[in-house]
Amino acid sequence: MACPKDNSTLNVSIPVVMVAKSTGVEILLYSPDRPIVDQGVLFLWLMSVGTIICASLWQDMTTTEQTDERYNELSPKESSHGGAVKDDSEKEVLDISVKGAIFFVISASLFLVLLYFFMSSWVFWLLIVLFCIGGIEGMHSCIMAIIARTCKCCVRNTVHLPLFGETAIVSIIVLCLCLAFAIFWVIHQAASYAWIGQDILGICMMITVLQVARLPNIKVASVLLSCAFLYDIFWVFISPFFFKDSVMVAVAKGENSGGGSIPMLLRVPRISDPFGGYDMIGFGDILFPGLLVCLLFRFDRSNKRGVLNGYYFWGVVGYACGLLFTYLGLYLMDGHGQPALLYLVPCTLGLSLVLALIRGELRLLLSYGNDSTPDPSGQA
Repeated sequence: MACPKDNSTLNVSIPVVMVAKSTGVEILLYSPDRPIVDQGVLFLWLMSVGTIICASLWQDMTTTEQTDERYNELSPKESSHGGAVKDDSEKEVLDISVKGAIFFVISASLFLVLLYFFMSSWVFWLLIVLFCIGGIEGMHSCIMAIIARTCKCCVRNTVHLPLFGETAIVSIIVLCLCLAFAIFWVIHQAASYAWIGQDILGICMMITVLQVARLPNIKVASVLLSCAFLYDIFWVFISPFFFKDSVMVAVAKGENSGGGSIPMLLRVPRISDPFGGYDMIGFGDILFPGLLVCLLFRFDRSNKRGVLNGYYFWGVVGYACGLLFTYLGLYLMDGHGQPALLYLVPCTLGLSLVLALIRGELRLLLSYGNDSTPDPSGQA
């Protein structure tokens, strides 16, 4: 291979060596060592555990002892003539039923198959739009809850909007800032720092979802997590026998979306890995166990349990250990995608049931939430 002497017209970026067959040169390929544990995994582990803790304690952290108005969403305010305002016990929540849990897992499976077969650039952008809508709503709700908790006077100035009625001015400003944040992330989602915006939007959305949806009792939790347990195992380990590869892994990596990672997960870049890439965890691996941890928190509040003699603390510990087992399995299987719920469900639901059995409180735990009496904690 010849290069011009002035080297002005040829810019060689890939080294090329021509060796005659008679030379007998031995060529060895060098592969840099990869770290056993990358710092990105630890950061992702902290984000996942922190999201569940924050979501379960969010109600206590953001609700004052005497709440006069609700400023956490763009909605018409209650009439002030009668002076009656809805309290926390009347907040709209979605109680998941057994049928709803089964239907949700079946719907998630169908949605996953559709993404696997029909993923394209326009479907990818549709997911981006839906993610941004959920992220904006979650981010707005979280910021407004913090503002209403720390500075009540900031939310007293209102303006009348045609569709929303009397709305706090600061709520409109926060909404515009959240919208600008999401648009900035969409424009720069190919940048090296785009994972930060995706994680912020995703965490805010999951915190909001865990405030709206809840498991009414441990029986529904068992059905939901058991179905999710089988769902994760099938679409990661068993689906390659029916499809050409693992459906869950293919969709998570965005192999049919032009290389873009779909915004249904948290991701952190590998810091010490010379090959680069991202460590990821799906939203479902946080939301499903998070619903159970929130249920355990309400149970401890209702029964006035302490930290060690309750179930919430051990639920968080179980989730943290299950996530560590997930990354251990990922390492032992040489980076092959792992169904995180395979480890998380036994470490959360299994640990809670075994602990209740050892304490002789299994019947008490199973009976919680089965009657029609309101939650003594007043928490959704």
